[in-house]
Amino acid sequence: MDKTRIALTSRERDILRLICEGKTSLQIADILSLSLPTIKWYRKRLKSKFDAATTYEIVRRAVQEGLI
Repeated sequence: MDKTRIALTSRERDILRLICEGKTSLQIADILSLSLPTIKWYRKRLKSKFDAATTYEIVRRAVQEGLI
């Protein structure tokens, strides 16, 4: 695993926080007034940035990195 810090935009941080709170993509879209496809796109970006295949891995890595 690479030790470099994962850089996130403020919107990615917002979505990550909501994911960690257990919100679904539909709930996140409603909370942030964004479309469901937009949230799905952000989830794909987060999976890529965290080198994760699942939402659980995103959350686990975010905790390891001290991002949440």
